[in-house]
Amino acid sequence: MNVKDLKVGCQTFTWEMLGRAWTGGPDDLLKAIADGGYAGIEITDTMIGRYAGKPDEFAVALKSSGLTLVSFAFGSKSGFTLKDQIGVDLETAKRWIDFVAAFPGALVSMGSATVVSDGPRDDKFAIAAEVYNKAGELGRKAGVKVAMHPSSHHNTLLFDRADYDKIFALLDPDLVGWVPDTGHILRGHKDMADTLRTYRDRIRYIHLKDVDANGTWAMLGKGICDTAQVIEIASTAPRFNGWLVLEEESDTAAADPAGAVKTNRQTMRSYGA
Repeated sequence: MNVKDLKVGCQTFTWEMLGRAWTGGPDDLLKAIADGGYAGIEITDTMIGRYAGKPDEFAVALKSSGLTLVSFAFGSKSGFTLKDQIGVDLETAKRWIDFVAAFPGALVSMGSATVVSDGPRDDKFAIAAEVYNKAGELGRKAGVKVAMHPSSHHNTLLFDRADYDKIFALLDPDLVGWVPDTGHILRGHKDMADTLRTYRDRIRYIHLKDVDANGTWAMLGKGICDTAQVIEIASTAPRFNGWLVLEEESDTAAADPAGAVKTNRQTMRSYGA
């Protein structure tokens, strides 16, 4: 894939992380992201607001903003690791899969499996894999691709390379893709490039995020993420759809989210995207 063929989207967690300090709504997000120069958006269940259950209305709003829905992301209080919540998690997955089915090419991204209870870690991996795989089956029936998004946040089950190896061994690659997040990988792995290459066939799209050498979130290009290398690896991934989704969690973004994501978009232009 040529760099010029890459598409750049923005994740809404930059605003979501502000918690109660963020008082806007989904239309404010669409405007900020469009004004920032992005072509697409990845929005979450927390930020979809009044458009939840109204895909036709959201499609109109996206078109008006000149944006494409790249993916819809959701998580669960169960961390996808509680056996008695599997049914509830799959009901939630189906609801968002049905929503995303109105947007050709868009994916559903399921958040990182997280430890929310006591018990053996191996059991939690098995439960998470069951949820992800069954959600993937629901997605296949609806014509919507489903992917998993590991993180390095508190109590994640999917932090280091050994965790990635374990979960990928349990997942059906035809049912469940991978949304690698460069920042999260760098916080838990010694060699991000090797992780990306090893599981290249599972990549659906990329979350680009930067950290410094201590694992603290940094603006894109200000940390240790080798963005050019990430682009090179992704461009040879057979199922990569061409979307680079920028997500910003730095203190700079906390102070000025719209300004930070606009700066990141300008940074990506230096890579030809």
